[in-house]
Amino acid sequence: MTKEIWLNLPVKDVAKSKAFFKQLGFNFNPKYGDNEMSASLQLGEKNMIVMLFREDIFKGFTSHPVTDALTSSEILISFDAANPTDVDLMAEKVLAAGGNLFGKPQEMQGWMYGCAFADLDGHRWNMVYMDWSKMPK
Repeated sequence: MTKEIWLNLPVKDVAKSKAFFKQLGFNFNPKYGDNEMSASLQLGEKNMIVMLFREDIFKGFTSHPVTDALTSSEILISFDAANPTDVDLMAEKVLAAGGNLFGKPQEMQGWMYGCAFADLDGHRWNMVYMDWSKMPK
């Protein structure tokens, strides 16, 4: 049935968004788009695709107004970290790349360590290290 899933996000400037995510250490797959209208951000070991579409192109797909992610939330994209140090490094990279760190690195619920940030367009992201040995039973 379903072979792959892609998330699609509207962005104001594909080149600026691509530069932002490259500074964070993410890779792109030009197979799915690499121009002024779109880029395909890869996430995780399975290379899940997050398509970054220029807002007018995105709006054409959805036939709906684009939400201003700087003033409202439409999604929280979460991804894992190999260790707490990676979370701290990501937080530093986000700030250096011009992102908004709205959740500083911290322990959560006694078994997770993470940070939360917004990209240049306000889309919210969450990086979390999970220590499964400490997860409540």
